[in-house]
Amino acid sequence: MTRQHDAGDSYSRLDTFDPETGDANVVIETPRGSRNKFKHDEKRGLFMLGGVLPAGAVFPFDFGFLPGTKGEDGDPLDVLLLMDEPAFVGCLIQARLIGVIEAEQTEDGKTVRNDRLIAVASGSWQYKDVTTLSGLPPHALEEIENFFVSYNAGSGKKFKVLDRHGPNRAERLIDEGRRLFKKKHGEE
Repeated sequence: MTRQHDAGDSYSRLDTFDPETGDANVVIETPRGSRNKFKHDEKRGLFMLGGVLPAGAVFPFDFGFLPGTKGEDGDPLDVLLLMDEPAFVGCLIQARLIGVIEAEQTEDGKTVRNDRLIAVASGSWQYKDVTTLSGLPPHALEEIENFFVSYNAGSGKKFKVLDRHGPNRAERLIDEGRRLFKKKHGEE
């Protein structure tokens, strides 16, 4: 007899914020420099290949999600994580939120909000003094936004940047994402 294990619960049971440090818990889906886009499959508890970027295109930073949250698109809230070296798929990293790129994503005529939270790894040397989006070089934010526009276009989707905000707005979006997660899982 084989034992069924619900590994999908391991990430969804994580707190959104570390109770000791207060830092955000970010689970990496796709490492910086990867052409492969990985996606966490909550039902299976695995990370699966979600697509491959065209030759020459790579993720500019580590990309992952905040456990215990849900966005309008039904997935956990997305996080682009800035740190000194790439992590690996499934790695849990504590991070400090520095802001959010608010955006809409359109696919098959349906438009939903699909914001990108921006965070800095708590142990980063390179980004240790960055506390808000304004602490990044202006061209870095433009490059990040352009990456998401072109990445989505390659998948037949439209990604429209609406605005940029600092950590306070990011925290409000996370509060809403946590509420949606609890509602979906019958905890409200």
